[in-house]
This record gives sequence, structure tokens and C-alpha cells, in this order.
Amino acid sequence: MKKHKGITNNILDLVGDTPLIRLNKITAQLNGQFLVKYEAFNPGHSMKDRIAIHIVEEAERRGILKKGNTVIETTSGNTGFSVALVCIIKGYDCILAVNSKASKGKINMLKAMGAKVYVCPANVSADDPRSYYEVAKKLHAETAGSVYINQYFNKLNSEAHYLSTGPEIWEQTEGKVTHVVVASGTGGTISGVGKFLKEKNPNIKVLGVDAYGSILKKFHETSELDIKEIYPYRIEGLGKNLIPSATDFSVIDTFEKVTDESAAHRARELAVTEGLFTGYTSGAVVQATIQYGQKGFFDKNSVVVMILPDHGSRYMEKIYSDDWMQEQGFFDTQKYAHAEVEFIK
Repeated sequence: MKKHKGITNNILDLVGDTPLIRLNKITAQLNGQFLVKYEAFNPGHSMKDRIAIHIVEEAERRGILKKGNTVIETTSGNTGFSVALVCIIKGYDCILAVNSKASKGKINMLKAMGAKVYVCPANVSADDPRSYYEVAKKLHAETAGSVYINQYFNKLNSEAHYLSTGPEIWEQTEGKVTHVVVASGTGGTISGVGKFLKEKNPNIKVLGVDAYGSILKKFHETSELDIKEIYPYRIEGLGKNLIPSATDFSVIDTFEKVTDESAAHRARELAVTEGLFTGYTSGAVVQATIQYGQKGFFDKNSVVVMILPDHGSRYMEKIYSDDWMQEQGFFDTQKYAHAEVEFIK
């Protein structure tokens, strides 16, 4: 892995080489050793920095993207921030079609990074002209000199993780990793990491995380797209109502679904037990890991790596808001959620 010492040329030089951190409390009741790949250490505070820089630089290498052009992408927020960051440094305009599940804070951050943002309804079918997939396609067709990253159907998505995240995990664990637990949305991370690690050791188990309301788990098990599985859910950047071609289901051993509520609580617990301030999807990954452990997937020799993709600062109006939690019916009765605030007059 590269080491960041001295002066870097620009902020993009800081993408990757994220730390692997041992969990000491939240998984204490499970068999095995539990480590988290803390992707919030990327300069854009999520693992999406890896795919943004890889896809843009590959487009440059092929001569598809030239200075002054426009980069377009669909995003629940984190990819958009990473794309906007890359565009700033490399001199491109940025247009983002954003899922309405993205918080106001995320949208404001995208605007602050100079992106033109289109907010699209979340609870419509993928082929609805209002969906963020279709809006991005339309914007691409209408914008001369534009490149559509299209992370859901771009093999460079998984390639970015095959070339960076997977090798980092292998090196950081000295090849001792036995399981990786990875959220699946576009499927790029789980596919790229899974492919690399299984090439190193085919006995490594690749454990997916899915959401209730998403079709991925059932599709993996049956190869059938069951629309009855689809219904609205709150977790951002996890699960899908379509099948992304960026997902290589052959490298995934199994999926575990988590609820919106359990993922939110687990993220909050992670903050006050381990000091890791992570996002909604990270909470889902830890929750799924605990569910896998309770089902007997791990033993005392297991070395389990969880990829935590995002940072908690993107979710201040959601899972870290007591008001939002109560509005969702998630009101937290656990003591870790109720640190007191007292105003001195």
C-alpha cells in the first residue's frame, strides 16, 4: 500500500490506503476477530472516492473525457460527492441525479462542491422517466461533451475495488482474512473485493448485506427478479429495485437482510462503543455481521473484515437525529442514544 508522507500533489492523492480497525466491544459476544475497513478516511469520506477517480481517469486515458467536459452520475449522495470532488481537481463540470432519500445535508454538500443537482423521487420504478436512472440518461443525451459514469452498469466500478480495496485487505490482514462482510448496492465493492480475495484464497467467504425492500438477496438465491420483494425502505446506498450488471453474483456466497431500524440503532451504538462515527450503510454492515455471527457463520479462528463505506456526518438529519428516529417509529430506548444537552442561560 502507498503511504501518505510529506506533501501530496492534491487531495485525490489521499484516496485509498484506509485503515483496518479492530472492534473491541460491539462484537464481543461473537466468535472470531472482527475488523473494520474504515472508508470514511478517504478525502470524500466514503469508499466511492475509489470508483470516481478510477472511472474518470480511465475515461481520460481512452480520450473520452477532456477538460471542459461534463461528468454525469446517478447517486444516493456519496458517489456524487466523490465525483464532484474529482471534477473540481480535474476541471470538469458535474451534474448529479440524486435519489430523494438523500438528506438535505447531502444535497447541500453536493451543491457546495459545485455540482448541479436534480432531486428525483425514490419510490418509483427504475424505468419511470422520473427515476434518477432515467433522468441521468436524459441529461447525458442532452448535454454535449458529457460522460455518464453509470456506476450500476459499469465494470470499472468493481475493477476499482479489485485493484485497491481487495489488495489492501489482503495485505493488512497478512492473508489471514476468512470472511468479508460487504453492503451491496451497485455491487461494485462486493464484486471487486470478492473476486480479488477469492483468487488469493477460494475458501474466503464473501457475505453480502441487503435491505428489506430490495431484490438482491432473492435474485442471488433464485436468479429471478421478484417485484413483490420491492417496497420503500430508508437505508441509503444499500439494496436495489433492479439488477446492476456491476454485481458479480458468482463471487458472493450468501446475503443477509437487515431492517431500517436495526441498522440505524447499530450505527448509533458503533459511535458510542467504538468511537467510529459512521453512516447508515455502515450500521447495516455491522448489524448483518452480528446476525451472521448469531447464525454460526464464524468460529474462534475467523478473521472477519467488515467494509464500512460511509461517514456519520452525512446522516445528521436522519439516524443521528432523535426527532427523525422518533418520526420513523424507531424511538431509541437504549441509553446510548440519550446523551443529554443542557443549555446554560
